Amino acid sequence: MKLSIPELTTVRARHPEAVAEAAARRTRRPLLGDSGRLMIVAADHPARGALGIGDRRLAMADRAGLLERLCVALSRPGVDGVLATADILEDLLLLGALENKVVMGSMNRGGLAGASFEMDDRFTGHRAEDIERLGFDAGKLLVRIDYDDPGSLATLEASARAVDAMAARRLPVFVEPFISRRVDGRVRNDLSAEAVTRSIAIASGLGGTSAYTWLKLPVTENVDDMDEVLRTSTLPVVLLGGEVGDQEAAYERWGKALRLPTVQGMVVGRSLLYPAEGSVETAVDTAVGLL
Repeated sequence: MKLSIPELTTVRARHPEAVAEAAARRTRRPLLGDSGRLMIVAADHPARGALGIGDRRLAMADRAGLLERLCVALSRPGVDGVLATADILEDLLLLGALENKVVMGSMNRGGLAGASFEMDDRFTGHRAEDIERLGFDAGKLLVRIDYDDPGSLATLEASARAVDAMAARRLPVFVEPFISRRVDGRVRNDLSAEAVTRSIAIASGLGGTSAYTWLKLPVTENVDDMDEVLRTSTLPVVLLGGEVGDQEAAYERWGKALRLPTVQGMVVGRSLLYPAEGSVETAVDTAVGLL
């Protein structure tokens, strides 16, 4: 049974079991399809209170609008799946938008954007057992490391245990590491070649096994550094998009990095769902074309 967006609240209120039923019926697919590449749309930002797009501070707060954009993106050829928190993934399940798609649960969303405790990024989202129970395909966790903030140590330890829990279930986990620091009270991620190299080395060693670990990495400030940076690990890599100012320049940078041997695909969110220019369809199709 596929629902429309206006029907979601009624079903959630009267038939909460519909979520588990939809998950049990969902047709699954391998993580990597025939192309051997991954194109994942990300929508886990709202659970950290990160709702802004450019100067629109609450752009992602309209859930119906976000779901409509996600459904459009997931319908485009070459889009393999979605990364999101439980609330969004369950809406998409009820809408029937996750058939034959890779579904990735976002695991730690406790480091709220702008909070004093942002670096102590607690696991407040999907647990490994939730991802297994719902028949989802992978998990994702964020590891921001600030050498001056002791909260990063708690995040590192919790991340290592999450890697263990996912590996015990033979479920892939995508680790998104950054070396970060506070500038004027706000967390800023360091995208220099040295910082990204260090973050890869740290993330690759989390947990008792790396057999099911993937890396979700930014493109460095100088894209030409990516070749050397990615020599830090043999783990498979997907590129993250993030919010971009110049869409065309971002496509060019992604295209260069996608040619490197360990890069298997992309996980991109706001820049495709809320493109500065043009439609969701055009932005998604252009990104897919880079693969």
